[in-house]
Amino acid sequence: MPAQQVKLGLVQMRMSESSDNNLERALSGVKEAARQGADIVCLPELFAWRYFPSTRGSRQSPETIPGRMSRALSGSAKKNEVVVVGGTIYEESGSSRFNTCLVFDRRGRTVSKYRKVHIPQDDHYYEQDYFASGEKYAVARTSHGTLGTLICFDQWYPEAARIERLMGADILFYPTAIGWVKGIEPVEGDWKQAWESVQVGHAVANSVVVCTVNRVGREGDTTFWGGSFVSDQFGKVLFRAGDEEGVFTVDCDLQLGRVVEEGWGFMRNRKPGSYSRIGR
Repeated sequence: MPAQQVKLGLVQMRMSESSDNNLERALSGVKEAARQGADIVCLPELFAWRYFPSTRGSRQSPETIPGRMSRALSGSAKKNEVVVVGGTIYEESGSSRFNTCLVFDRRGRTVSKYRKVHIPQDDHYYEQDYFASGEKYAVARTSHGTLGTLICFDQWYPEAARIERLMGADILFYPTAIGWVKGIEPVEGDWKQAWESVQVGHAVANSVVVCTVNRVGREGDTTFWGGSFVSDQFGKVLFRAGDEEGVFTVDCDLQLGRVVEEGWGFMRNRKPGSYSRIGR
């Protein structure tokens, strides 16, 4: 099969106290990734803010969609002629608030909207204090393939990855905010290794590219570890960032997913009738 090359852009950021400054730097990252030839550019989770769910009682103001953030991302996609996976926006809709990922096509049109489904509630990750859970998954059909979007804590759930693969995803994007927390010992093992391993497993099990974009820097008691990465459809890590800011581009071949599926048959040999307990 002939290759179907797509260049992914990853914008790994350190966030300041100024949402305006963070937004401008994110837009600059999209521009730089486009300059490097990226077809699709992904931003981190809650890229415009410091990670406010690390504490309870934050008075961080949400955004409406459409609104300032979404319009800026739309304009950036159109101006730079790239597909933008817009990290996430703290969205207010009616009486509810969500952690929301929008995807914009090269014309700046919104082609998917996903509200984070799996919401953690742990020390320094008090997200249930701020976000309601989304109720459905989403994919975006673009000129560079079908893109699935999931968000951070969704990374640990194989069901979410499989559903978006069944919806046609060629690539799964995970905008993310995760790191080490001062005073909490990882007694179960290496969090970062497990975090990468489970997502690489999603790539293999579903014959999809996985692209994860994390933030970096210390915010309060949390040191975000970066480590943004891209895995191909058979678990080869094509790129892994360090713990510094940067704009990175990675080439991947969407056709490899079809090769893997033809050879291994993970999807065609499924037995959905035996999976009834998953819905419980």
